[in-house]
Parts: sequence; structure tokens; C-alpha cells
Amino acid sequence: MIYVQELVDMVLMTLIVGFIFMFIINKEGKFTWKMFIFSALAIAPAIILHELGHKIVGILFGYTAVFHAEYMWLGIGVVLALMRSPIIFFVPAFVTISCATAACVDTPLARAAIAFAGPFVNLLLFFTALIVLKTHKDLSKKAFLFWHLTKIVNIFLFIFNMLPIPGFDGSKVFPAVIQAIF
Repeated sequence: MIYVQELVDMVLMTLIVGFIFMFIINKEGKFTWKMFIFSALAIAPAIILHELGHKIVGILFGYTAVFHAEYMWLGIGVVLALMRSPIIFFVPAFVTISCATAACVDTPLARAAIAFAGPFVNLLLFFTALIVLKTHKDLSKKAFLFWHLTKIVNIFLFIFNMLPIPGFDGSKVFPAVIQAIF
């Protein structure tokens, strides 16, 4: 189930991410509706689908899972983009997961699966983009850029999120897998 507030957060996050990445993609640094829409469509699905991966797997294990836009971090991303910072780091969204029902399966393997679900979605999107780029040599310049950005963003999100650093998915995946094994 997707709540109205989750949809609002997804739409607002998409618009803000589109704005931020428009400045990265468009080297001239000017606002254009075309570039804004293009960057939102190229980047936001990687983030939304990543978080929905966590949400769906959490729900399958009986957890309560809710998508949230991270407005403070999105604001930091906007400021960095407007400053033309060479490094833009922000956390656009997250899913709260809670095991508050009797139907919840709270095991190390369930926690590992929930944490890995987001990066796994990014890995699938990366391979999808890679296959499209390898098999469709006749793509327009715009389509090539879209799939190329999709490929880069998703492999970055996969690798970055799998780092075993607190706050990242990898910090939950690896200990839970080790706990499940031993």
C-alpha cells in the first residue's frame, strides 16, 4: 500500500532531484524545462525504485514500511548544486521499517533481505541500461544519454549503498548475513 503522503514525497523528491541534477547534466548551468524534465526522469526512478525495493521486501516480511523524502538533505543538495560544487552528496529519500505486528518475521535473514533489496534494484537497473546500450546501437543522442545516466547512477547507488558504513545499506546487509550464518 502506498499512502498519499508517500506519493507527495515521491513527487516533491523527483522535482528537487531533477532540479539538482539539471545543473550537473547541463554544463551551461542554466535552468531549462527540457533539461529539468530530462534529469528528473533519468535520475529519480533510481532513487524511488531503490526505496520501493526496501518497502516491498519489508512488507513481504510483515514489516510496516513507509517512504519519506529527506527534505533537509534535499535542501543541502540544492544548495550544493546552486554553488556549482564539484561534489554533491545528499540523501534524497529513505524508508522507515518497523516490526510492530505479529505477522512480522524479524530474523537476521529478513533484515538482510530488506537492506539488500534497494541496492539489488539498482543493480537490476544498471544491467538493464547496460543491455540496452549494448544491443541498441541506433539510439538517438538523447536516448543514449538517458540510458548512460541510468547506468552510471544505478551502479553508483549500488556500490555506494553496499559500503559497510553506518547509515548505508551495506552496514545492515553484511552483519545480518553473518548473524544468519553463525
